[in-house]
Amino acid sequence: MAAKENGLSGADQLIIDAIVHVLSRANFDRHNVRLVPIPSSATNCRRRGRNFVYEICKEISQQTQIPLSPALTIVRKVRDQSGLTAKQRSRNMEGAFGVKAGIYPRGDLILIDDVVTTGATVTEASRALRYRGFTLLGSVTACVAQPLR
Repeated sequence: MAAKENGLSGADQLIIDAIVHVLSRANFDRHNVRLVPIPSSATNCRRRGRNFVYEICKEISQQTQIPLSPALTIVRKVRDQSGLTAKQRSRNMEGAFGVKAGIYPRGDLILIDDVVTTGATVTEASRALRYRGFTLLGSVTACVAQPLR
């Protein structure tokens, strides 16, 4: 949260380092990998003064030499997820993402996000990409939030 909400560059670097480490341990020899950041809403980008996940993905791409493909977009308004139960988060995210017009990420895609809580956001992003016929290898996040009760 210190990275995303407060813009602390040291916290950004911890997230970047964690994701780069995981990606560097994977064997992508038989894959044409592309990184796909989970998009943030325009409201959150304005409030934070930046598009946090996209920015960390640019740095991860530079360090790993894995191309970045910002293919996802938010297609409908969603509620703030904090304070929602796992079931509410899942319903909140249903149909929230689509693939940007004119963007055709070729290759095997890896979703990148900063934190996973219930998996609702990653699940919806995966659905949107698979619905359009893209191959998804998996997702990587730097942090796991404490389980919801």
